Amino acid sequence: MTTRIQKGKLAIAKELYDFIEHEALPNSGLESEQYWAGFEKVVVALSPKNKALLAKRDDLQAKIDAWHRENEFELTAYKAFLIEIGYLLPEGDDFQISTENVDSEIALIAGPQLVVPVRNPRYSLNAANARWGSLYDALYGFDVISEENGAEKARVYNPVRGAKVVAFAKAFLDENFVLTQGSHAEVKSYYVENHQLVAELGSGEKSALATTAYFVGYNGDPQQPKEIVLKSNGLHVIIQIDATSPIGQTDLAGVKDLVLEAAVTTIQDLEDSVAAVDAEEKVEGYRNWLGLMQGTLEDSFEKGGKTVKRTLNADKTYTNLTGGETRVHGRSLMLLRNVGHLMTNPAILVDGEEIFEGIMDALITPLLSKVDILGQNQIQNSRTGSMYVVKPKMHGPEEVAFAVELFEHAEQLIGLPEKSIKIGIMDEERRTSVNLKASIAQAKDRTIFINTGFMDRTGDEIHTFMEAGPMVRKTEVKNQKWFAAYENRNVGIGLACGLSGKAQIGKGMWPKPDMLLDMYKTKIEHPQAGASCAWVPSPSGAVIHAIHYHQCNVHKRQQEILTEKMLPLDDLLTPPLAAETNWSEAEITQELENNCQGILGYVVRWVDLGVGCSKVPDIHNVGLMEDRATLRISSQHVANWLRHNIVTKAQVEEVLKRMAAIVDQQNAHDVEYIPMAPNFDGYAFQAASDLIFKGAEQPSGYTEPLLHAARLKLKGYIGD
Repeated sequence: MTTRIQKGKLAIAKELYDFIEHEALPNSGLESEQYWAGFEKVVVALSPKNKALLAKRDDLQAKIDAWHRENEFELTAYKAFLIEIGYLLPEGDDFQISTENVDSEIALIAGPQLVVPVRNPRYSLNAANARWGSLYDALYGFDVISEENGAEKARVYNPVRGAKVVAFAKAFLDENFVLTQGSHAEVKSYYVENHQLVAELGSGEKSALATTAYFVGYNGDPQQPKEIVLKSNGLHVIIQIDATSPIGQTDLAGVKDLVLEAAVTTIQDLEDSVAAVDAEEKVEGYRNWLGLMQGTLEDSFEKGGKTVKRTLNADKTYTNLTGGETRVHGRSLMLLRNVGHLMTNPAILVDGEEIFEGIMDALITPLLSKVDILGQNQIQNSRTGSMYVVKPKMHGPEEVAFAVELFEHAEQLIGLPEKSIKIGIMDEERRTSVNLKASIAQAKDRTIFINTGFMDRTGDEIHTFMEAGPMVRKTEVKNQKWFAAYENRNVGIGLACGLSGKAQIGKGMWPKPDMLLDMYKTKIEHPQAGASCAWVPSPSGAVIHAIHYHQCNVHKRQQEILTEKMLPLDDLLTPPLAAETNWSEAEITQELENNCQGILGYVVRWVDLGVGCSKVPDIHNVGLMEDRATLRISSQHVANWLRHNIVTKAQVEEVLKRMAAIVDQQNAHDVEYIPMAPNFDGYAFQAASDLIFKGAEQPSGYTEPLLHAARLKLKGYIGD
């Protein structure tokens, strides 16, 4: 039984109540009774609206399922049907968003974006500090630099590999900070003369930047600077010089490193990348966010046999070209992803029912951010008095409007300036995609972010068309009409609504954290598509991806896209149904094995260990970043093939058990891991099975209800 504190109709788990009372409310200017009374009033007023929105989701899906059971898919008839049932809405009049007080990292600077589970203080701090990163370290430690010809990574420094790193870095400078003559590899000294950067070559000739505006400052003696500060497309690059350092000794100019401005923004996540099913786990995330906003969060851990203490980085400064000091933000600007409208949580009961978790997040997290919004902290996040809440899994304009109403109530309850809570709209559900303009319109004075979340969006695509027929193989989904239209229209509509220069337009995650060479070769597609941010899996990934934003001027590209024709809505409405289903037995088995292994590998960590996002080895032992969105695709895909008799229940059960043994082997090194085989009777294995066999009946194909139920059982919850 959970110990609860009763406040009116609210029965609050003691862990959460104590956190609010002793950590969140002090210095907030709010009295306890005032806060809880207002909290109760909002919950009672908005919970029925939340329930009605969820009921509408179910009603629309039931009508769509029935239509597909009774009709062969034909686009014109299907489109008319969607309009008839109110799924596809009028686009509405043209408008431009009017969001005010937006920090430059969101409004103006294009660059990489990290997403990190806020329950883990070490990861949260690491991401917050990933605004600046060593290019040398990122190159040395990952596969962007080949290990061929004696350039292997080793425990001790490998000078052959180091030379390759330096050569890559100099080529980066040559490409993006061109000299009037010569190469950066030929520079024997950098110095400042008459407010300009001089690069003296080994030949004795003097060179300069072809674009002089790229030089913005330095640190140290102008004749022998310690740092040269460059800037292109809004992002800084710092050439660090120390001829006495181990690396600097080997460099003609004494350069020891290039430090790149990398993760310009970070989403601290309370949603897909965390497992938080009760008050205990929610408080961990809330406490870390409070520490980030107060500037007090710290964490100590063992690394390389030493205790490392991590805190938030200070700002950086440099001498500008007029002799003054320029201060630049030392940390990634942080957004906070709350949960969506679906889930409830036992952390608070309202008249005996679990509170909607999205309402709880909206009424607690701004309280934790108040010190930053009002500028009462020394280590600031927002300098414009804003809180940036990324809101996921909303279905269409009505649900965006509900989120806005919720934020209005939160501002009034907590005593925040009007419209200080901004909203990031995750375009990851089909009803939002097909009504994106109307959805943005509902939050046109709060919108600071839209993005394409391919993983969740694919899960919803499959679930929406569950009754229409079998889907193509999972690897073919990105090659279908709907996907190209989805990615294209998101940017086009966002730009038409005036987001450029006011808000972010984002693209999704690179899923292979150890394979940064492939990311380096391909992820430039995101800025070239007009995205001002794109998700990366690590600080090193952010450094490598930052190179792309020097290569592509996103804001210039956005202006070009405004003149281009968007792909049609009809493409977006075309489902990824398989034209032929004559796959071989081997192909079907391979698809099933890949899906089931991925499902089990993720679920067993989520349920048993409470890990919401991690690098999970796939069937080929390639580490992939997995969260609930990837799980949603895999489980819905198998459920779809089951529904249309591509596979049988017996086949799926056999593959699940066989893959469980493989997942056990892959996790054998983890002392906390609980094997699923040979009994297959644990909560995790059952949850993985249910995600498939009950997949068609899950709301929108979401994985949360089954995952939460399994972990709550494991933690001993039997109800209050």
